[in-house]
Amino acid sequence: MRVRVLLFGMLKDLVGKSSDSMELPDHASVRDILARYESTMPRFRESRPSLAFAVNQQYAKAETALRDGDEVALLPPVSGGLDGPSTGSLKAEVATRKSCHASIVRDRMDAQQTRSALSRPEDGAIVVFEGIVRNHSRGRKTLYLDYEAYEDMALKEMESLAEQALREFKIRDVAIVHRLGRMEIGETSVLIVVASAHRGPAFDACRWLIDTLKRKVPIWKKEFFEDGAVWADGEPFPAEIPCANY
Repeated sequence: MRVRVLLFGMLKDLVGKSSDSMELPDHASVRDILARYESTMPRFRESRPSLAFAVNQQYAKAETALRDGDEVALLPPVSGGLDGPSTGSLKAEVATRKSCHASIVRDRMDAQQTRSALSRPEDGAIVVFEGIVRNHSRGRKTLYLDYEAYEDMALKEMESLAEQALREFKIRDVAIVHRLGRMEIGETSVLIVVASAHRGPAFDACRWLIDTLKRKVPIWKKEFFEDGAVWADGEPFPAEIPCANY
């Protein structure tokens, strides 16, 4: 059988491409893909303990059995963080992908516009979080950032987080927006707006959303300095997401 393999972040640099087509025996699993890369690239083994996987845009285990035509993504720790591959039907030139509560964009965000669209007369509190590109990191001057994502899966995960927040916190509505591509110092990379009758649930939900997004949503950032560029160290995946530490 033949499967499509997607690689992101530092894995893309390590393998030298963002996607691969791999012929596998029947009854193969994600583990067989890992073994194939490890046999040809010893450095791949160093990254293995921190990796997570997705099969057809759903988090999966190393033991997950594969079928012909499956799409398998190998995911380094995310940085909440446009060069990665896109697997949806929308073309790369489309500037925005949207679901009910989440959006992925490539243009500058307008926080006030998002806030105004979400606001209702019954709201007693609206909490806004903006993640801003700062001018330094790792003790060096940052020139700019570049974000990439497993876009379709990222949008699904952002929407899932929004729906979970609406179930678990006493809030009325929420909007999550993440930008991809090159971002200059001072620009907004991620925007979260939460509306509720009272401030407590709005603050709690907003903090939970950004903290969880930065660990779970497949988005990565590359930091560019005067003397080079590096992929940002991602936070470990949550315990419920299987990793390759076998």
